[in-house]
Amino acid sequence: MKYLCLAYYDEQAFEALPQAELDAIVSQCPRYAQELRASGHLLLQASLGPSRSTMSVRPRQGRPAVTDGPFAETKELVGGFFVIEARDLNEAIRVASKHPAAHLGERVGWGIEVRPIESYEQP
Repeated sequence: MKYLCLAYYDEQAFEALPQAELDAIVSQCPRYAQELRASGHLLLQASLGPSRSTMSVRPRQGRPAVTDGPFAETKELVGGFFVIEARDLNEAIRVASKHPAAHLGERVGWGIEVRPIESYEQP
């Protein structure tokens, strides 16, 4: 089964980190991605751009309306995602719990939401 892992963070706190601390946190991600690829779990991963470059499209009076910023106004934003293959939710949680966002950067609000994907198509 496939699972979407959404990596959340506090964008303002993250951007306020000293460069050395930011580099130390971010440098952990490529190694983890390599381990996931080697294990056959990782299908796709991406880091997302800052919220200031985000646009949202919502229905308004029967038409799409475009607004600046993320869809929801919240302190924690989705900063990246990865799609994994796992036997079940418990294995997906074990895989996600190895990601640096589950260990590092607690003060910038990193966290991972693990959600089953009910439909999946590859182009």
